[in-house]
Amino acid sequence: MRVGLLVPSSNTVMERDFHHALPRHVTVVTARMLLESVEPDAEEVMLREHAPRAAETVGTAAPDLVVFGCTSASALLDDSGESRLCRELSAAAGAPTISLIGAVRSALQRRAPRAVAVFTPYVDELTRRIAASIEAAGQVVVSAVGLGITENLRIGAVEPDDLVRLARERVATAGADLVFVSCTNLRALEAREALERSLGVPVLTSNQAALEEVACRLRLGPLWPEG
Repeated sequence: MRVGLLVPSSNTVMERDFHHALPRHVTVVTARMLLESVEPDAEEVMLREHAPRAAETVGTAAPDLVVFGCTSASALLDDSGESRLCRELSAAAGAPTISLIGAVRSALQRRAPRAVAVFTPYVDELTRRIAASIEAAGQVVVSAVGLGITENLRIGAVEPDDLVRLARERVATAGADLVFVSCTNLRALEAREALERSLGVPVLTSNQAALEEVACRLRLGPLWPEG
């Protein structure tokens, strides 16, 4: 089996998480979408200009499934825009495409939390978009906070221990029974168990949600106990 991964060009984390988590018989093939700054204008250019070309490129490897690997960019779209994006990328790649925010919604539905706290590395506008996209799917968001980082390489350079410390300092978990940590370029999956110990509630990460969706679509079975 082959999974096509479309990632922002400055993403240094998602491929490693996929290679580490997926079974050995699943090959990950990647195409990169030009992006350096994690801001709405830059992400809209990536969606419009670079994502279709990346999908066409990864399609030459004949993937069984394609993942659009950017949470914040997919959250810029409403439901119809997200569906249209997946259709266009599927046509370009010749394989079904899932969006990251769609995978997050599915993972939240399986867990059915009463309320969610959102933690991101993004600027406020993108953090609000993530929270709004989760709420649009019927979830209750009690808090949403971001780190205000715009340079994607800096996001990927945040060490897991620092991520845990920042989450402990900034995330308000009062009223929440799950924390969603957004961004495919954040080492949150690596830090997930430590985050759960520190915050005292279950944690869902972007790459975790994407991997669970891939496992479901390809019938791979659970990748971890709660998957």
